[in-house]
Amino acid sequence: MNESTVHELFHERARLHPQRIALVEGERKLDYGSTARIVRSLATKLAAHGVTRGERVAVLSENCLEYLLVQLAAAHLGAMVACLNYRLTAEELVACIGQVQPKLLLRSTRFAETATRAGAGLESHGLTDFVAGAASYEDCATTGQPEDGLLIIFTSGTTGTPKAAVISQRAEVARMGVLQRDLHLDEEDAFIAWAPMFHMGGSEHSLSSLMYGATVVVIDGLDPVAIVDTLLERKVGWLLLVPATIEPVLAELRGRGAAVRGLKVIGCMADMVARAQVEDACRLTGAAFLNSSGSTETGLPPLSGGLLHPGGEDWDLGKRANTGCELLLQAESNGVGEMLVRGPTLFSGYWREGRIDRSGFINGAYPMGDLFRRREDGCFEFSGRSKYLIKSGGENIYPAEIEGPLLADPRIEEAIVVRRPDQRWGEVPVLFVATGNASITEDEILALLQTRLARYKLPREVRFVNAAELPRNTSGKVMREVLEQTVATD
Repeated sequence: MNESTVHELFHERARLHPQRIALVEGERKLDYGSTARIVRSLATKLAAHGVTRGERVAVLSENCLEYLLVQLAAAHLGAMVACLNYRLTAEELVACIGQVQPKLLLRSTRFAETATRAGAGLESHGLTDFVAGAASYEDCATTGQPEDGLLIIFTSGTTGTPKAAVISQRAEVARMGVLQRDLHLDEEDAFIAWAPMFHMGGSEHSLSSLMYGATVVVIDGLDPVAIVDTLLERKVGWLLLVPATIEPVLAELRGRGAAVRGLKVIGCMADMVARAQVEDACRLTGAAFLNSSGSTETGLPPLSGGLLHPGGEDWDLGKRANTGCELLLQAESNGVGEMLVRGPTLFSGYWREGRIDRSGFINGAYPMGDLFRRREDGCFEFSGRSKYLIKSGGENIYPAEIEGPLLADPRIEEAIVVRRPDQRWGEVPVLFVATGNASITEDEILALLQTRLARYKLPREVRFVNAAELPRNTSGKVMREVLEQTVATD
């Protein structure tokens, strides 16, 4: 399997089941046979514009069928697609484009003005028209190889220019295998591609679905009505919902009062979601909740092998390892260490100065920057980020130790811990809490924590905030550093 490529597996599905529906977007539908023909012609057109093996084509667009067609054509050629984040400003996009130096920029009508400003001097075409015009081109030879880069995903760092992570065809094939095995998905399980294509949740899982013959339903961003329509119309295997997007979809489901059939898995990152919301999601859909921990660089692995089935007394957020990866804990202290990962799902490295940079790897393993504690039962408990550590009076405090117990309380939507300088202790934790319409006091929060944590770990201050006002990066994660600045300057 590791010798296969994305384009080979996709074309094999098209050969075996040409009439099966591959892509759906609104009223538009493409079967596998038609999709494969378009992909071959589009590959020829891209090559005619200089996008050959090893070259890059940048795409700035909302989710659409054409986006995936370009990615499949790039796989055919052994070229890379730089998936640009349309939430960035033109100035920020200039830096991203400058990193990867694409031969071509394809942009949707919606982002044409931004593309013009960001890609000055770069050959640029409308995405829809470019794909539509590929029909006149003859099929070209396949040149893509397993180690050829395919996707360039810009990681959402909290500061500075995002890093350009290169994900090879080898890694995409391996990630597809893990997705199938660990989430028990098959060709009958459709995938809803609502998450932006500039993230794994949009592009990667769509490509995986196309490699094993499933239908991909493309939706332009978070549209609860369209998502629920799809859930009720067809069998979906995994409904990917990141924490901030769960409630709108659940509200739409409640309003419909209709039963979802066949859904196997919902959500992700269970430890970032209040327990009551996880239970509600599982009850409304009949699906298990994904207790995941992965990254752009590693894919769904390394610790997304566990599913939560709420309803019983046990509530265990311990992370289970995925198949096909090797896990190491580096520099353990009190049982806590940074997670290092080896395996075929790993990305190739970061694109820097015209090449793939692997300087951050350690003996072939990728350091995730996440801290875990290995339990006797083989599970791992998340302890926080290696670069975000609160040292108070010589003791280490990891934010997850404080946040975890609070998120189990149904009155709390979000809990974020940051550090504040302290003259006596060096640093102390400060807690930000979003409660929505629920009522809970600071005294109740501290009482809840006092039964679970050592005294030095208790927050020295509790601030109540609106969840919508919390500063977030493009992945929806709260930026601790921004909150930290507010407490440091008060």
